Amino acid sequence: MSIISMPSRSITSKIATFLSAASLLVISNFALATTADEDATIKLKLVSLGLQASSIKDSQMKGLKEVATDRGIFYISADGQFFIAGRLFDLNNNMNNLTEVAMQELRLDGIASFKDSMIVYPAKNEKYKITVFTDTTCGYCRKLHGQMSEYNDLGITVQYLAFPRGGINSKSFYDIQSVWCADDQQKAMTESKTGGAVKSAQCSAPIEAQYNLGQAAGVNGTPAIVLDDGSMIPGYKPPSELVKILAQ
Repeated sequence: MSIISMPSRSITSKIATFLSAASLLVISNFALATTADEDATIKLKLVSLGLQASSIKDSQMKGLKEVATDRGIFYISADGQFFIAGRLFDLNNNMNNLTEVAMQELRLDGIASFKDSMIVYPAKNEKYKITVFTDTTCGYCRKLHGQMSEYNDLGITVQYLAFPRGGINSKSFYDIQSVWCADDQQKAMTESKTGGAVKSAQCSAPIEAQYNLGQAAGVNGTPAIVLDDGSMIPGYKPPSELVKILAQ
């Protein structure tokens, strides 16, 4: 009579561990595939609305996705049926504006991607740094630029991103492109802000990409001032008022 030996307890344990890990891997892969399918559906739905999604992730509200697009932050149900254009607040956390928190992150990430292509007016004794979406023709942009030395004297470094108000391929687009492509960008910026003509120039300056960031970041007019925490102040602020805001 033959005797069938039973596997040792250690072998049985290893088999059980292997099967458990394999099951988890299958479940994980299924979840990833499901999420990818949901995201693909959501992206298609957004395209039909004229929106391009750059990221999709779960919001803090169960069943609701937070979508970063080329026109800002929106919300959509996981199945892509319901779309919300508005702000999301956390009532259990002092009415924390979760949409603005997401927008701040979007702005800071976008600004960081242009760190080597901004026109910067540094303060000698820098205490604060602001990023300004600017246009060559707007009156308040010119007023802000005319007080640059005052901002700098208060320890405020000003770095510019382009936001041609006329949009891509407009006259203002090519005007500000010429500023970015000038041999002396600071001189060309000052000339453009004082009504002077800037020599037409073309280069690989990312004017369109900066303009697109502005639209995604919620810029509706110029100047638009982004602070170090990613919050945005629409419109012009005189140096004395701005430094008080920054010191808070």
